[in-house]
Amino acid sequence: MTYLWLSLAFLAVAAVVLAVALTRARDRRSLVRRWWLPVTVAGVLIAVLTAVFDNLMIGVGLMTYGGAHLAGLRLGLVPIEDFAYPLAGLLLLPAVWLLLRRRSREEG
Repeated sequence: MTYLWLSLAFLAVAAVVLAVALTRARDRRSLVRRWWLPVTVAGVLIAVLTAVFDNLMIGVGLMTYGGAHLAGLRLGLVPIEDFAYPLAGLLLLPAVWLLLRRRSREEG
């Protein structure tokens, strides 16, 4: 299995969990309206931090990748697959919060 397929699997699971969480939320339109900007800003920051720190870690030799398992696309020294895990976390965090939040008395 390549890192790309593994990354896509993580992203798919995260997307499904978020979709289920939003489907179960009665106030999903309000949530999406309030969350789109903070989630977008967090996504950009996470991507920048991943690019910077993964480049540093790969550059000093803390991490190496088998070339046969990579898609081949890189941002500096960072394989594109490295960006999938922070993105999956960005999708999963609000999804888990939604799934675990307490229902108000009005919601039943």
